[in-house]
Amino acid sequence: MTGQAAESMLPRAALDPRGAVHPYALAPAESGIVEVANYGRGRQGLIPLWVGEGDLPTPAFIVEAAKLSLDAGETFYTWQRGIPELREAIAAYMGRVHGGAFSPENFFVTIGGMQAVEIAMRLVAGPGDEVVVPTPAWPNTAGAIAQQGARCVEVRLDFGARWSVDVDRLAAAITPATRAIAFNSPANPTGFVATRQELAAILDLARRHGLWIVADEIYGRLVYGSERAPSFHDVMAPDDRILFVQTMSKNWAMTGWRIGWLEAPAALGDVIENLIQYSSSGVPSFIQRGAVAALEGGEAFLARQVAAMRGNRDRLAKALSATGRVRFALPDAAFYLFCAIDGQTDSRALALRLIDEANVGVAPGVAFGAGGEGFLRLCFARSPADVDEAAGRLARWIGRCVGAA
Repeated sequence: MTGQAAESMLPRAALDPRGAVHPYALAPAESGIVEVANYGRGRQGLIPLWVGEGDLPTPAFIVEAAKLSLDAGETFYTWQRGIPELREAIAAYMGRVHGGAFSPENFFVTIGGMQAVEIAMRLVAGPGDEVVVPTPAWPNTAGAIAQQGARCVEVRLDFGARWSVDVDRLAAAITPATRAIAFNSPANPTGFVATRQELAAILDLARRHGLWIVADEIYGRLVYGSERAPSFHDVMAPDDRILFVQTMSKNWAMTGWRIGWLEAPAALGDVIENLIQYSSSGVPSFIQRGAVAALEGGEAFLARQVAAMRGNRDRLAKALSATGRVRFALPDAAFYLFCAIDGQTDSRALALRLIDEANVGVAPGVAFGAGGEGFLRLCFARSPADVDEAAGRLARWIGRCVGAA
């Protein structure tokens, strides 16, 4: 990518020439997940399945690496792109997982996956632009698009024995204003995993229209039945216009650490570094040291987590299926069951009602776009005892209330 092309990706100003605040900078929409969580927070005995994290603390070996960094006095400003040791560890990790050679120059350490998404959207879209997003989808993606003054164009996934993407439907949503496709696989909230063939078809579509792809592959290792999910890395060429979003949060129980990374063409390095500088000024060094430890020594922990989550998935699915009133596609990855209860079409009202009447917290499907309405997202990354108790409470509530006025 030329310097001129990289410069053209810089974000547009939020202020008009008179200094007035641009409308898109105002009043971000409230997360439907946060609304429900705030409603139920602090309820005695409530089992929270609403947010995307497990109930285990970060493994001790990761915590110890951060402590050693603090003891060594690594409490100063640091590299905007990430400390060299972490960028090298990310490149080595990606090489082990995907095969081939990866350069540290393509990786930029961020404050969680969310900052990686936000930077990616700044790079590809601005006011008046459009980004196509298959839905149901993690709501923060649409939020990041909106904050650039761009429009999120939802394209519904198909629901059946498995969730699937209709590439022809994606193509029909592309207009002259389209700048990118934001694609999440394995997907939050559905657990849908795109096949290699589906990814190749989406990449071909993006190439034909000159679009970027923002690829959220955060759950690529949390897969049931294989070592990893298919990736755009399997089908792309070196010059393809793809930005990859990643995080340390899910694989290694590090949600509160707020560290992730963006993978991008090295030619965009100066632009991305400046965007980090003018927002967070980088991730603290001691947090990055913990991330190095996770990448280099976290495979055993990850394997135990995947095995435990698979067991939780199966017990939750069995209990809800036994009611005869719950529909879902068994997730192939991630740690969510995205399900619909017969006769319940208002997912927000249902999620609030389940807090009051079943003492279980779930995320309303409508929070994940129009394609999610009528569904609930249940995070099963918890202890087997909690999963069993939550499933029992939900099954009893369904037995009492479904079909009742």
